[in-house]
Amino acid sequence: MNGPDQAAPSSRGLSPQTIGNVGLYYVCYRLSLAGWNVMPTARNARGVDIVAYSQDATQTRTIQVKALSRRNPVPLGGDLERLYGDFVVVCCNAREARPDCFVLTPKEIRRLAHRGEKDGEVSFWLQPRQYDKARFREAWKRIGRSG
Repeated sequence: MNGPDQAAPSSRGLSPQTIGNVGLYYVCYRLSLAGWNVMPTARNARGVDIVAYSQDATQTRTIQVKALSRRNPVPLGGDLERLYGDFVVVCCNAREARPDCFVLTPKEIRRLAHRGEKDGEVSFWLQPRQYDKARFREAWKRIGRSG
């Protein structure tokens, strides 16, 4: 608790790792509301960020989360084959009380990604105009409900 001489911590100065955690746990929260049992994976491991399974354990979903502090391009690295899982959720404005989320498949991201090259290094990015579309915005129904 902050005393009279202490300022409340600012969410504006959050580290990229903290923004990633905020996005991860917000997506876990939303999936939990849809009835999924949700397990975040090890944060420093490659691969999926969330494993979700139905109440009766007959359905599973694997999800990668790309959390951003603002509506920015999503960095995808130098290899689009590193997109794993059933879905990728882009979580923008993660510092806000209700972030904006976009639900895509890895296949859709591979199709929409922008390829950049600088000094011989290839990198891929998902531009906001590519992911910020009505069919992806808050499209939790794409992942489905548990049960």
